[in-house]
Amino acid sequence: MRKTRITLLLAGLLAAATTLPAHAGPDEALNKAGCVACHAQDKKLVGPAFKEIAAKYRGQKEAAVQLADKVRKGGKGVWGPIPMPANGPDKISDADLKAALDWVLAL
Repeated sequence: MRKTRITLLLAGLLAAATTLPAHAGPDEALNKAGCVACHAQDKKLVGPAFKEIAAKYRGQKEAAVQLADKVRKGGKGVWGPIPMPANGPDKISDADLKAALDWVLAL
């Protein structure tokens, strides 16, 4: 009897969870925008690790604004010779970019 109640409860929770509106988390936004093709959380790939970026910009008041500008315009030379392409709003929305940068800077 107890097992049946737990099973029904879990089934109900699962059904409720699948009907909730989906919100892209920062990791989803980074993946969708293609950021993870060149960046990883803990290690350098083509570009620096997200943790390295967070460490470099830690304590800087305008870090999120500066990084958003770099993402939008692209750049080269800050982390090495390989350029980062520009990533416009068609690639990552302003809201997703803000969420992603807040996540990166919190690492």
